[in-house]
Amino acid sequence: MYTTLISASDLAAHIDDQRWVILDCRHDLMDTHAGKKAYDTGHLPRAQFAHLDSQLSGAKTSSNGAFHGRHPLPAKEDFIRALRSWGIDHSTQVIAYDAHGGMFSARLWWMLRWVGHRSVAVLDGGIPAWQAAGLSLTEKVADGGRGNISASASLVNQVSVGDVLANLATSARTLVDARAADRFRGENETIDPIGGHIPGAKNRFFKDNLQPDGRFKSAEELRAEWAAIVPDAAKSIMQCGSGVTACHNLLALEVAGLSGAALYPGSWSEWCSEPARPYVTGAEG
Repeated sequence: MYTTLISASDLAAHIDDQRWVILDCRHDLMDTHAGKKAYDTGHLPRAQFAHLDSQLSGAKTSSNGAFHGRHPLPAKEDFIRALRSWGIDHSTQVIAYDAHGGMFSARLWWMLRWVGHRSVAVLDGGIPAWQAAGLSLTEKVADGGRGNISASASLVNQVSVGDVLANLATSARTLVDARAADRFRGENETIDPIGGHIPGAKNRFFKDNLQPDGRFKSAEELRAEWAAIVPDAAKSIMQCGSGVTACHNLLALEVAGLSGAALYPGSWSEWCSEPARPYVTGAEG
């Protein structure tokens, strides 16, 4: 069972295993059609496409008009239907990949754990690592068949905007923001029209979890780096712009053996939608 990362060579050894499901999670926040176009051009053998907006996210606004961020979690029953359409059962080994160092595939990894499925891993290094190993892509579209997975007890933790607001008064949990430093400081209006970060948050850009070749750093290196940021992972909250790259930090923590951190799914895009919620700009302090 692979539960965090899998190498290109290990995946290649199982590429024809019908008990495995491979999902392509490529995406572009500035061009939401780019991921599917890239998939159509060439993808891993037997891979199916998982779209961040339509299958890994839910409605941005609830029936009462409340805005929950750019990529809120879907209803669990909707996500389960998507998993079944990909042919996923309780015993299926799921592999997720992208071309961005795990930026988007980590979201699927976390979501499968959210519905209680432990056998899910991210292809370390994604498509670049696959091709660097001399392995080929295909344009053939795989048929997922029909799976019978159902939701089980969640393996992960999450918090609401109310929980994060309450934490401002207690500082009981360490809040870590996975966005790039310019977005954290409030200097990138293209992505974040309202710039800044939640008071007290620390900044750990998700790409800091990676080596120059796009693969994750070793467990030992990640453990040392993260221990300096979060004294107790179980008392920490991971967030980002919309609850996507925060999952990369959660995966890095799991690789490091530091379990128990929670995801704030709404993240900055939900937080800043209400003017009464406090925020700051500049470097963390």
